[in-house]
Amino acid sequence: MIQNKLILLIIFICMGVILSFNPAFAQTQKDILDIRERLIRLEEGQKALNQRIDDLDKRLGVRIDGLEKRMDYLVNLIYVVLAGMFTLVGFVLWDRRSALAPAIRRTRDIEEREEKLERAIKEFALKNPDMKEILKSLGLI
Repeated sequence: MIQNKLILLIIFICMGVILSFNPAFAQTQKDILDIRERLIRLEEGQKALNQRIDDLDKRLGVRIDGLEKRMDYLVNLIYVVLAGMFTLVGFVLWDRRSALAPAIRRTRDIEEREEKLERAIKEFALKNPDMKEILKSLGLI
């Protein structure tokens, strides 16, 4: 058993020595080293690319935060404008009511005076037949 292992070891060592002097084996070794170097460069490039993506993500995050602040400002501005509009509508309604109150009062006074004058004319017409005829012709009696 030990002899078999020893024989296999000697065979592998001989093959290694023979293959190391073989130009095809040397070329294969160079190709393997070249592939390894390329893989290392690819990994470095991937790390650099990941770093660029992270930096871009940070910059975009800052810009998005800035946009959110602007949107908040605009929303607050809209609230202020709406409050101003409601205040203006309230003032207009209050002003109309307060401005119309004297006109309504004046109209009521004029109507009361008209009723008094009409009663006075009718009473006068009961005593004066000419006036009674005039009021009848006008359709007031």
